[in-house]
Amino acid sequence: MFISFKHLITEVKKSKSRKIRKRFTDAHGLPCIENIVTSVDDTPEPISTNIIGTIPNWINGNFLRNGPGKFEIGNQRFNHWFDGMALLHQFKLTNGEVTYKSRFLSSDSYQSNKEYNRIVVSEFGTVTMPDPCKNFFQRFLSRFELPKPSDNANVSFVRYKGDFYVSTETNVMHKVDPETLETTKKVNWSDFIAVNGATAHPHTEPDGTTFNMGNSYSRKGAYYNIIRVPPSKNAEEETLEGTTILCSIPSMEKTKPSYYHSFAMSENYVVFIEQPIKMDLLKIATCKLTRKSIKDGISWDPKLNTIFHVIHKPTGKVSSTKYLAKPLSTFHQINAYEEDGFLIIDMCASDDGQAIANYNIQNLRKSGEALDEVYNTLCRVFPRRFVLPLTVDSHTPYNQNLINLPNSTATSIRIDENKVLCTHEDLHGEDLLHYGGLEFPQINYGKFNTHPYQFFYGCGFRHLVGDSLIKMDLHGKIMKVWEQPGLYPSEPIFVPAPDATEEDGGVILSVVVTPNADKSTFLLVLDAKTFKELGRAVVPVNIPYGFHGTFNNTAHY
Repeated sequence: MFISFKHLITEVKKSKSRKIRKRFTDAHGLPCIENIVTSVDDTPEPISTNIIGTIPNWINGNFLRNGPGKFEIGNQRFNHWFDGMALLHQFKLTNGEVTYKSRFLSSDSYQSNKEYNRIVVSEFGTVTMPDPCKNFFQRFLSRFELPKPSDNANVSFVRYKGDFYVSTETNVMHKVDPETLETTKKVNWSDFIAVNGATAHPHTEPDGTTFNMGNSYSRKGAYYNIIRVPPSKNAEEETLEGTTILCSIPSMEKTKPSYYHSFAMSENYVVFIEQPIKMDLLKIATCKLTRKSIKDGISWDPKLNTIFHVIHKPTGKVSSTKYLAKPLSTFHQINAYEEDGFLIIDMCASDDGQAIANYNIQNLRKSGEALDEVYNTLCRVFPRRFVLPLTVDSHTPYNQNLINLPNSTATSIRIDENKVLCTHEDLHGEDLLHYGGLEFPQINYGKFNTHPYQFFYGCGFRHLVGDSLIKMDLHGKIMKVWEQPGLYPSEPIFVPAPDATEEDGGVILSVVVTPNADKSTFLLVLDAKTFKELGRAVVPVNIPYGFHGTFNNTAHY
């Protein structure tokens, strides 16, 4: 076939302009799941569900879920999955029966968008366009305004001082009534401490004391702050009063701090993982001017190591030892605990940090080869264990493995005065490869967080979202799996049975979305020990795939 020189040059230019993404898998024929990002109406009054099988009578409480539920405003569409308007869900379980309700979070973002019938507040992957009613000069000046942080708290339900809040990663949370799902109060972290946001994954101690992390920005650069929230209120109207900053850690790069979604905590330590996913503060601050989104200011730099920063909780002292690992990306930690002078950190991690970009809404709505290509350029996430020696001093030898725990294949080698190079141990066998890795990890948090444990639960990812539920037994790295074709389960939440004596004595709750079947989403209940289905509560309305949830136990044993 004859190809003109001009045509050849054009094709070369095209190929250079395309971003070449590494392919991590070679999947073919993935089913389209576009309906998981279809907008729905809320259901503010409770409706009955159809029970199939049996819901144990002892489960009494509210299973609360959070996630995006509205993906367009007027004739404008959000660009990224993380941008959809927060929709709060409640499954009320009472004596074997289940009702469902949902309510859109009454945030400033939601109310403003609704009032103007267009996207008024920029989100993570969506930039607002200037108001067409303004004149040219006003629209031009609006480009130079700093972006207003969104209060669209669509990531998780969290608890502080016994109260429920919904949270994202900005400086604003909303206090929510877990019974009515009504928004009762907007709470800004910066009214109490000098931070510009906090994670949606705090850790809580048995007495109710809560730890979190948030960034702060100053002329000296960016800092990571460990936050401590008191366990209880002195007055009913209190929110975050008494919150303090335990310590501040300077970012390795002053104007490019690491992005982080969560952190690890053991009984005596907080561990911040500074990963090579970088936030360019200059790009983010000028995103209105450049018409770029916050997402465009986040990038992956595989030339950088991952750094584990260890903070002593009672004193706030940051360890002078920096624990280094090869570049990795982690969104969720599984558990962390101390054993024989070592700090053991289990997490879900991958070797590539570009996954955020793949979750544009247009990608989630693709089908055929285009959908396969999106999935195949996503790096798989697997459970890993790092073991950090807590005592590194002048007597610690160099260039040899410091870990002497039985059966551990992780390594930690002192390479410099204050540097230890760490490699991980896989917390899985070859069989997990078939299920596409594991994310959204959960444990029996109330009894085993910060302690040695045997089981964790998560979603297998043979698609862009979870398509199976997995129970991992760390004694032998043995898996149990629940899966059914066309069903997409969300994060599994463990609920302990009354008077349970074993770690896995209880049930797993997961909302299972059915994108290719109308009004058939259901709440799934599995026996946590056998991983067999006990029952399901089918909801007669459509529900989008969400992010995180929690169970609020209202039973009195």
